[in-house]
Amino acid sequence: MRQLITRVDDELHRRLKQKAADEGRSMNSLVTEVLAEAVQDQETPLERIERRAAAAGITLVHVPPPEGPVPTWDELDAENKGARISDLIERDRAAR
Repeated sequence: MRQLITRVDDELHRRLKQKAADEGRSMNSLVTEVLAEAVQDQETPLERIERRAAAAGITLVHVPPPEGPVPTWDELDAENKGARISDLIERDRAAR
């Protein structure tokens, strides 16, 4: 566990100390909780990406997950061994 040393003005220190006493706990407990809440990330990673993309003027396209079972890499490799890329592209187009 790390120790954090910081300077706070006398009034803030007094108020923290009083609040901790009112709640029947240590100042360390109070300050740790307040700091944890201050840096808690309320956004999911996807929400953060969407917000940053929108701020940059970028429109994201949401692709739905595939339906049904997704083949493993080994299954794909076995199924397509020896095939030319043009054959694979043509097969994919025909399936759509």
